Amino acid sequence: MSRVALSLGSNLDQPEVQLAQAVERLADIFSDIQTSVFYQTEPVGGPAQPDYINAAVIGETDQSPQDFIQSLQKIEETFGRKRNGDRNQPRTLDIDLIFYDDLILDSDNLTIPHPRFRTRRFVLEPLVELIPNFSDPISGKRLVELLRECPDRHRVTRMEQHTTV
Repeated sequence: MSRVALSLGSNLDQPEVQLAQAVERLADIFSDIQTSVFYQTEPVGGPAQPDYINAAVIGETDQSPQDFIQSLQKIEETFGRKRNGDRNQPRTLDIDLIFYDDLILDSDNLTIPHPRFRTRRFVLEPLVELIPNFSDPISGKRLVELLRECPDRHRVTRMEQHTTV
């Protein structure tokens, strides 16, 4: 089994409900799931849009990285995600694969670790809640260190509780 870390986000159609339902769906493709609390975050880039609700999820899978990312994309599609190449657009569900064990992979359709996670406070804060001492396989820095050094100053607010479905 491989240990994976995901970042989830939504800012359309009841984002808290979208994330809670997504976590339920993730239980179909991996085990030993742990979920951070939800965070309300200011959008980064893109058009004017509502705040996001973000969370981190960690767990285990026996799928290969390529099969796992396809499973994640299928879940996104069931939540209405359309992939048109435009980044930073409002969406019902975004799932990013951040880590797959300590694998370093750079292929045409998948890069692990996620190439921009080190500069995104909305990814790092929820991950630090779950795995603060996990070391980035590229930089060797612990997540808690990366969060301290993160240049992103967009607002990220911890929510006290999140919606259950």
